[in-house]
Amino acid sequence: MITEEKKNLPWVEKYRPSKLDDLISHDDIIRTINKFIQEDQLPHLLFYGPPGTGKTSTILACAKQLFPKAQFSSMVLELNASDGRGIGIVRGQILNFASTRTIFKSGFKLIILDEADAMTNDAQNALRRIIERFTENVRFCLICTYLSKIIPALQSRCTRFRFGPLDPTQILPRLDHVIQEENVKCTEDGKKALMQLSQGDMRKVLNVLQSTATAFPEVNEETVYICVGHPLKSDIRKILQWLLHNDFKSTYDLIQEMKVAKGLALQDILSEIHLLVHRISLPPDVLINLLMKMSDIEYRLTSGTSESLQLSALVAAFQLARADLKVPDIDDDIDEND
Repeated sequence: MITEEKKNLPWVEKYRPSKLDDLISHDDIIRTINKFIQEDQLPHLLFYGPPGTGKTSTILACAKQLFPKAQFSSMVLELNASDGRGIGIVRGQILNFASTRTIFKSGFKLIILDEADAMTNDAQNALRRIIERFTENVRFCLICTYLSKIIPALQSRCTRFRFGPLDPTQILPRLDHVIQEENVKCTEDGKKALMQLSQGDMRKVLNVLQSTATAFPEVNEETVYICVGHPLKSDIRKILQWLLHNDFKSTYDLIQEMKVAKGLALQDILSEIHLLVHRISLPPDVLINLLMKMSDIEYRLTSGTSESLQLSALVAAFQLARADLKVPDIDDDIDEND
């Protein structure tokens, strides 16, 4: 049940789980942490994995289970990268909180360092001694996206849990719950589009759902793609048809016109075309050369080169692939429902 104080929150925060039992995935991790709590043996924790997979939600639900609401602010310190976590913060705020014992309250405090991979090496080195000295009084939970950016000395002091991207079967029940609670008119293809675009990121699913529901009367595949500025599947099929069958100038002009009219990014077009190219019957050597050229174009795009120049390169790559080859009609090779 949504309380009055949560009514105007973004849906990501409004529907953030408040108990470990409410979390929708990573059953083995939840079961292990529940066991730690029940036996009062919670170690220092290190959560890592892609964004929107439940890392912060898990530790906040854990903290709410450990501490009553009245004690929460005095027993839990949550710091984000935006709070500034250089060596000064570690030696000041974190050290003071960790070294101070709470009178009349048993148990340990909890320090949550979200986006810990943004901490400097000096700050991480200063933190490792604090973790050792005050283990009786405090437990640390480090949360990061890139494990490699956490120094080995900190990794060895924590029990590590990897949060992988969520499966669509795990996302769907929660998505249906939010749709029902918010009375959103959403079609099945709209749900499918949300899950495909999110790539296992629950936060992205809810953010795009809220944006689309606010901007359009119905959440369907078309409105979802329009809302995020992602090319529609039908548009990608048109572009691929042009690349495979039209001459250089008309192909370039048609794609450029569509990009401007719909506000599409060449990076998104390239990623979607790449998926379809794999499903066309092409000789191995032609496919290999085409994919290598597309990967070079993507690399140059990420380096900040001109989109119009790289669009020319994309059209040219397909023209070269067609030079000594009759390309089959993609309608015969690609299932419309894919």
